[in-house]
Amino acid sequence: MDPSRWPSLDPELVPLVELLPDMADGLDDIDAAREMLAGFIPNDPPAAEDRVEMTEVPVGGTTVRIYRPRGVEGDLPGLLHIHGGGFALGSAEIDHPQSVGLADELQAVVATVDYRLAPEHPYPAGVDDCYAALELLAGWDGVDPTRIAVQGQSAGGALAAAVTLLARDRGGPRIHFQVLEIPVLDDRLDTPSMRAHVDTPLWSRPQAEQSWRYYLAGQEADQYAAPARAEDLSGLPPAYVLTCELDPLRDEGIRYAARLLEAGVSVELHSYPGAFHGTTMAQGSEIATRMMTERLAALTRALAPG
Repeated sequence: MDPSRWPSLDPELVPLVELLPDMADGLDDIDAAREMLAGFIPNDPPAAEDRVEMTEVPVGGTTVRIYRPRGVEGDLPGLLHIHGGGFALGSAEIDHPQSVGLADELQAVVATVDYRLAPEHPYPAGVDDCYAALELLAGWDGVDPTRIAVQGQSAGGALAAAVTLLARDRGGPRIHFQVLEIPVLDDRLDTPSMRAHVDTPLWSRPQAEQSWRYYLAGQEADQYAAPARAEDLSGLPPAYVLTCELDPLRDEGIRYAARLLEAGVSVELHSYPGAFHGTTMAQGSEIATRMMTERLAALTRALAPG
């Protein structure tokens, strides 16, 4: 891609963008997209893997992975980590290094779920799987049920926000904190950033349109499919919301954060200039490092005892 099309692009990200192909039609061939993404699974184990134990638990029609730091006694905070992928891609295996790192760095029990993917399993399959994983985590031996957070990136952000709404509305497990990173929230696709960013790196309007077609499969979206449609955001847990300037999802994340604030919910909002959807893949860059460091610090503060 030609980085000169985005004058505000962070200079450190220019070499990466030059290598990226135009992915506007990246979701059209699901099998090819899944195969390509699977190629990003590292061959070597994560650095902290020997400090973390993992258990796989079948739940409903899927599997939940539970990660716990080794040799740590007592009840630990819990984190439900939900992967992204446009509702149609991704897996717990691809996110394995991140889940290991979160369990080790936060000294928390981390649950990650292989939720069923669209288009084979449209809404509400993914939400149902993630909510079942939340219930499992909240009742897991060695988890402090008063210190549970939910985190999701991109489509995982939609699922994290949906699970948080469901927990409130069903009187389910008490979620203490929510992290919505570059979140998908609105199927109406009518924000200024969604209208403007039709060809941005890694994620653009055509991909967003296709992902919603897969996920909804002709259904009308409700607030648990598209959390931006929720009329009442009161009574939800504090939130950390991360958005990027050159991302079609930018404005729906900012609008949701503003509406949470209006509803009396405490929010920390970070909108990163010069960044695009998935900038954290630019490991070693100052902006990606800052994103990951600040997100981890917010979770650390939220999950601290007392």
